[in-house]
Amino acid sequence: MFGKWFPESIFNRKLSPSAEKRLRLAQARAEESVIRAHVDNALMFVDTLAEDMSFDRALDSYVRVMGIPEPMASTVVTRTLVVLGEELVPYRRRAQENAEDDQRPALRLNDASDAKGRAVRRA
Repeated sequence: MFGKWFPESIFNRKLSPSAEKRLRLAQARAEESVIRAHVDNALMFVDTLAEDMSFDRALDSYVRVMGIPEPMASTVVTRTLVVLGEELVPYRRRAQENAEDDQRPALRLNDASDAKGRAVRRA
């Protein structure tokens, strides 16, 4: 019955492979933006409630209050914990400071292979 009103030729349900790829890329980009926004808001939530509750309880409350569905909720919690952990772990800060102090030149593998190729061509 609905086939008469909505024929397949007007409303094509199958996308072309390139359109499907673009759709998936746009969806991934949008999902990543939503996750980043949730992480920023969760960090603000944790900071605001730091005097009243622990960070893990604040994160649980944020996920529950915002109604974040489970696959995304675990990603938001994990990324928020990573940001919080970077502030707490002194080894990472020392490693990053030492990396900034290191003045070695960048490794250029392509230059070495190009030089080898030039040496072989000359002979």
